[in-house]
Amino acid sequence: MAGKRSGISRREFARGAALASAVGVIAPIESLTAKPLTVPGEQQPDVPNAPKLSAQSQAEAESRYDAILKQYGDRFSDEQKKDLRRLCHAAQPPLDRLRAYAVQNGDSPALYFDPIVVRDKKPTAVVAPTPVKKP
Repeated sequence: MAGKRSGISRREFARGAALASAVGVIAPIESLTAKPLTVPGEQQPDVPNAPKLSAQSQAEAESRYDAILKQYGDRFSDEQKKDLRRLCHAAQPPLDRLRAYAVQNGDSPALYFDPIVVRDKKPTAVVAPTPVKKP
């Protein structure tokens, strides 16, 4: 008989994996509906040179910024937080353009994955047959 293992069983692993996937599904929804992380009475600073965004796009950019601060806020200085807010707002227009592109279920991908690597082959030297002399 084998001794008792110190690791986790398959059942415990499956339970933990199911719990982690459930949290992963719920967490993004909460981050979109969460209120911004600001001090009461403090006004949201304007982003300098920010692109013109719709109210929905501004809310999404602020939500992205708040989600990053919620997870990694203690790692950033005040200057880095300002730059992070600017980058969140600058990334929004390309996302809006990408989402505006109409795609149907039957559409093929623009690029196909080609796993075969085509390498340049050195051409082999073509040797002309030597003429045979008749005696």
